[in-house]
Amino acid sequence: MSRLRGAKGELSFTVRLSANSKESRFFGMLRPSFPNIVVPDGSGKPVVQQTKLWEEDVCHQRRGLPKVTVTQLGGHFAEGEGRIEISAINRHIGLLVPPDELTPGIKLEPGSDSLGLFYAFRAQTRNSRLNVDLKIYPIDCFL
Repeated sequence: MSRLRGAKGELSFTVRLSANSKESRFFGMLRPSFPNIVVPDGSGKPVVQQTKLWEEDVCHQRRGLPKVTVTQLGGHFAEGEGRIEISAINRHIGLLVPPDELTPGIKLEPGSDSLGLFYAFRAQTRNSRLNVDLKIYPIDCFL
């Protein structure tokens, strides 16, 4: 990515989310996309700013964390002959290993930021070396 500094591109990914409790049942595929992004100067800087993907709209007690899995990552950077296409998916039983495999479910250390305490998970592409970090913020509610 160092040779692409300042190049424009777009990224999108698919997240499978399952958040079930006695009070609420949610299962779905979230497909955020980020057009018109610019590759940052350093490899430690995020390509896309933190964005809220989903929020539970029902308050409930004693439920575990939702299950989240990044299943697909795609996009491109730059134009013309220097254009780089990214297409990564996770491995499936009975199919060949994809050319750019997406490894989901890498557990990161819990932390906190300006929004509060979070649990974090990473999905990483094997060849294109992009990471998707997902943060789950547990928010207390009073019933």
